[in-house]
Amino acid sequence: MMRMLEAQAPAKQTATDTINTLSGRLASATLLEDRRAAILGLRSFAKEYPASVASGALRGLIASLTKDAEDVDTLKVVLETLLMLFNPDEHSPEASEEIALWLADEFTQRQDNITILLDLLETPDFYSRLYSLQLIRAIYGARPDRTQECILTAPLGTPRLVGTLDDPREAVHTEGLVLMNDLSRASTELQKLFVFENAFEKVFDMIQADGSLTQGSIIVQDCLSLLANLVRFNASNQTTFRETGGVARFAQLLPGGAKKRKPRGPLEEEDDWVSPQADKNVWGLLAILRMFLVRGSTSTLPNQNAFHKHGLLQQTLNMAFDSSSALPIKVEALNTCADIIRGNARIQEGFAQLQVQPIVEPVTNGAASPKASVTVYIIDALLDLALTPAANELFDLRFAACECIKAYFYNHSKIRTHFLHRAIDGHVEGGDETANALTTLLAGSHGSQTIDPYRTWFASTLIFHLIFDDLEAKDILMKVVEGDAESGEEVVTCIQTLTANLIGSLQLGEDERISIAYLMILTAWLFEDASAVNDFLGEASSLQSLVQAVLRPGDDHIVTRGLCAALLGVIYEFSTKDSPVPRRDLQSMLTSKLGREKYLNAIKELRHHPLVRDFEVMPQIGSAGGSLPDVYFDETFVDFLKDNFSRLSRAIDRDPGIEILQSHEGIDRDLVDSLRGQLDEKNQAIEELQGKILTLDQRLSQEQADHRRTQESGLSQLATIKKINEDLHNNHDNDMRKLEREHKQSTLELESRQNLQLAALNNKLQQANQDAAMNLAKSKQESDVKLHEAVVARADLEQRLSSSDRARMEALDTLRSLEATQKKTRDEIATVTNTLRKPANPSPNQRIANCEPQV
Repeated sequence: MMRMLEAQAPAKQTATDTINTLSGRLASATLLEDRRAAILGLRSFAKEYPASVASGALRGLIASLTKDAEDVDTLKVVLETLLMLFNPDEHSPEASEEIALWLADEFTQRQDNITILLDLLETPDFYSRLYSLQLIRAIYGARPDRTQECILTAPLGTPRLVGTLDDPREAVHTEGLVLMNDLSRASTELQKLFVFENAFEKVFDMIQADGSLTQGSIIVQDCLSLLANLVRFNASNQTTFRETGGVARFAQLLPGGAKKRKPRGPLEEEDDWVSPQADKNVWGLLAILRMFLVRGSTSTLPNQNAFHKHGLLQQTLNMAFDSSSALPIKVEALNTCADIIRGNARIQEGFAQLQVQPIVEPVTNGAASPKASVTVYIIDALLDLALTPAANELFDLRFAACECIKAYFYNHSKIRTHFLHRAIDGHVEGGDETANALTTLLAGSHGSQTIDPYRTWFASTLIFHLIFDDLEAKDILMKVVEGDAESGEEVVTCIQTLTANLIGSLQLGEDERISIAYLMILTAWLFEDASAVNDFLGEASSLQSLVQAVLRPGDDHIVTRGLCAALLGVIYEFSTKDSPVPRRDLQSMLTSKLGREKYLNAIKELRHHPLVRDFEVMPQIGSAGGSLPDVYFDETFVDFLKDNFSRLSRAIDRDPGIEILQSHEGIDRDLVDSLRGQLDEKNQAIEELQGKILTLDQRLSQEQADHRRTQESGLSQLATIKKINEDLHNNHDNDMRKLEREHKQSTLELESRQNLQLAALNNKLQQANQDAAMNLAKSKQESDVKLHEAVVARADLEQRLSSSDRARMEALDTLRSLEATQKKTRDEIATVTNTLRKPANPSPNQRIANCEPQV
């Protein structure tokens, strides 16, 4: 019995069938309740069967956004279903990344679909605004370019997006903030439109409402990310920010500025709570400040002036030297200071007068001063920070301090000269060596009780930037000597001292960074400076040590080998026949003791070493494990190397008889010889041109004589032509008058002839009209007669037809009566016949009687 019932039951409906049924109902339903019921059913399948739901009902769901926009409940269900399609269940058999692309294509291929979602941002309903933002974000994640285009094209698209930041509900304005972050990351047009809608002010208000940097949550980080997107490499937005008071808001947000904190609650007595995100928030704001100060940008200079005007330079310095600041904040603050002053002469000149509390406490004859009262000038504090031995974890801070010092004298020759003189005076007077880069560099690593390779490296970097490409600074530093000749001491020049420290570090196997530090400064110093090369060659034994360093085998010494070879190439390139070691002897030593192949190979290996080749992409930051960082070169020195690798490779092949000298005015001898050669060539060319000019003058005189003769002949011919022309004009006038008379007479004759012909034609036309009227009347009369006859014939025919119809009817009646009579007769015959056949047992006589009629 049960089997019979099961067999009679309807077949079970699959999920696909159900989805198709619901999709059909959604497409065909006219009542709101029916559509809502269908959408609710589809929502239950969206997570598990996203492809089936999307293929059958996506367009219906999108259409429902417009149809049912006034019904909040239905709109919520539609948006939830669409969001589920973008985020299906991971274990769903239909889950695929292509579904999101398909959905996004359906939305972005029609502008109206994105406009619908943007229109929903105007509704006050919480879920409509939130889900619309989430849906736009999901669409952008799949098709970012198309989504940006649709938002740019949509009317009031960007104002509605920016308006979500004013929503008092945290979920809505946070989602709007995240969406604007995504949209503005790669679209300059959207960045400008967001700023035009006062996005800066709204973002600052959100930061303030969330508790500013110190008490703000993750929302503050999102706000900072949006600020970064709006101003990064966007000079127009930076100008708008600067002109609308944004810099003052920066000053309020940074520690030390006047700002309001977020209230924590009614039970808290003190508002001293600090968010775990505080350090990240402060660091993020400093990073945004640096986006306004990109080197080479046209807006950097006005941005620097605005930051300095609002006191941001002093604020960032205070943060950098505040003991309570986290290390990453100190580093970023110093980098920000460097960016603010770099290349701005007015700020650079006043920078040295600023004072801070030093991180490295100064020595005060054994008595420590109260911490709050100890202040030092910023340059001394930065030098102490960079040159004082410290743990490897502080490398980034020391590196930032060094960058700040370099920015102080960047592209400012007077400050650079002043700084160098101060360093030399301090060294000669024997002051505090920890605050003197020159003393640190000349003392070498053995002059310090603590082995810190970066102490020498930072000192070398500072001196390198002081003298690089500055002949005056090189000459000033070259006058520094060690030893007193009057006291019988050996006098050693600065270059020779640096060379001795270099050779000592190579021979003792000290950290490679120390050797690189000395090689950087010596290579840059000797380049294009014959006097410095001669100073170096005053101690000829140093050459042999450099050659041995180049010949040292092993993959661990590729960098030092290459730099030593580069230094030897510079020495040979800019040496002279009058050098302590003449050029020919230098070439002989390089080719015999070192060898051309080994020299070129050392240069090549240095050129292709990752530290040089990949310098631009390698981060110049400290190591995370507490070990020494992988920072070996200064950026400017690497650029210098890459610019001159080809020249250094060719140097060994240059003839020793050819000298390359730089005069004190900076004019190259080769350039002078080249210019003289060019001058001789030009003088010869001038002489040739003068000869050609003389020939041309003679030819011109001949041409002028020929021209005069031609002109006289032309004038005579012109007079003849004028006379002929006048005769032609007179004849032409007579002919014209004659032709006019003839033309007038011909015209009169033609007019009279035409009038006669016209009169004849009119007569013919009148006669033709009369004939036509007569013919028409005759034809009409004949037609009327024929018509009358036809009417009579028709009446006669109709009468005959009527008579025929009556006769036919009478015949039919007669026929019917005859048929009735015939039928009646047949019935009677049948009756008689039946009557005759009725007797059952007739007598023989009757039978005979019955048979007789048959016979």
